Amino acid sequence: MARDAEARRPAEGSAPGEEAIRVLDLYETREKIYTRTLPGFYREVKKYTLLPLMLGYFLSPWLTIDGRQAIWFDLPNRKFHVLWATFWPQDFMLLAWLLIICAFALFTVTVAVGRVWCGFTCPQTVWTLWFLWAERLWEGDRNQRMRLDRAPWSLEKVVRKGGKWTTWLAIAFATGLTFVGYFAPIRQLVPDFFTLDAHPAAYFWIFFFTLMTFMNAGFLREQVCLYMCPYARFQSVMYDPDTLVVTYDFRRGEPRGPRRKGEDPRALGLGDCVDCTLCVQVCPTGIDIRDGLQYECINCGLCIDACNAVMDKMGYPRGLIRYTSERAIREGRTRLLRPRLLGYGVALAAMAGLFLWTLAHRLPLEVDVIRDRTLLYREAPDGAIENIYVLKIANKDRRPHRYRIAVEAPLPLELRGPARVEVAAGEVADFPLRLALAREQLEAPALRFRFRVAAEDAPDLAVSEESRFLGPAPGGGRP
Repeated sequence: MARDAEARRPAEGSAPGEEAIRVLDLYETREKIYTRTLPGFYREVKKYTLLPLMLGYFLSPWLTIDGRQAIWFDLPNRKFHVLWATFWPQDFMLLAWLLIICAFALFTVTVAVGRVWCGFTCPQTVWTLWFLWAERLWEGDRNQRMRLDRAPWSLEKVVRKGGKWTTWLAIAFATGLTFVGYFAPIRQLVPDFFTLDAHPAAYFWIFFFTLMTFMNAGFLREQVCLYMCPYARFQSVMYDPDTLVVTYDFRRGEPRGPRRKGEDPRALGLGDCVDCTLCVQVCPTGIDIRDGLQYECINCGLCIDACNAVMDKMGYPRGLIRYTSERAIREGRTRLLRPRLLGYGVALAAMAGLFLWTLAHRLPLEVDVIRDRTLLYREAPDGAIENIYVLKIANKDRRPHRYRIAVEAPLPLELRGPARVEVAAGEVADFPLRLALAREQLEAPALRFRFRVAAEDAPDLAVSEESRFLGPAPGGGRP
């Protein structure tokens, strides 16, 4: 709170000695939002988006594929198991590619239908709805919760508040334990946690995410959407006049005002809005959609359900609040196909297609050749020139393979080392190798060649890696 430097000047027309003080609020005090629960189409849609997400989150770590956890981010071994695929740090570009695709998907959806991600599938929304369910279970609906908060502390209030917080804490704990279970095998983590055998880091992160879930979904709620989420701030850049968003039809609704059922609003000089404020009471962020498009709106559609219920009771047509566009309100039409949306859609389809093609043709084999940099070459006892290498073979497959190592070169390089090696599933093995060439056959100080590694039990599983063979320059010089 700040006071203007000139706020203490006597106001014009005021009595002597009186001062006009202007107070500027730099921070707005949060007012608790008591949301009302009303049935409707969009509330039912939320159930069908909430349940699959929650079941997927809590059940995925318990699924088993090929004897391992279905989704397991094994950080100590630097392996990321996602269903039937295993990704390695070398696959980081795939992750970056996937994040770019997700960003373009978000842009495309936002241009088309606004912030439906926030309203129906955002984790903050999903967990907040779950916490609201627990709140209604213990404290009742909107009016009951308001009366309970205003009432003095009593045994009933302690029981209701304590029951709500205990339920919140149970949900938050299950959330934190499951989250850590994506990084540590959950079938072992759960018993270890309760027998106090888990790693201290596991306890820290479980309690940390439990606390954050408890605070975010229980107390912060809309504050996360209003002040912490960057999406709320840049969404207006993504919108255009044809974006479908939750909109109040002011042409039809204004001027608003109460009336009896059956009265002709036009004869009273009123629009269809009865000013019941139900659209405000059901809003999870506490805004009045009738004030126009606001960055706090998460496009959840609950105000549409509330308004349609009132319109049905009054005998008015539905759709006073509806998903529509600025152009539809102003001109009565919406352009569904437009350059920006088509551009995002084409880019998204192209990137997603290439990503899926890359995954489908991704070889579960990686080969890396490391030359001995401390010794460029050496002369073997038989007079041949030798180079020393380390061949790193990463078997990314779910089963072991036996590989044949061959050399592809314009000169007869002799492989001195294992020509057949075996690597276990999901392992990386190092194999020291030597290549030799008779001195008289060396035509230049550097020779390019390729190591070819192919699985004997899978002919299509083969990788070639280029390297160099170094030797003395003609005339006895160094290369």
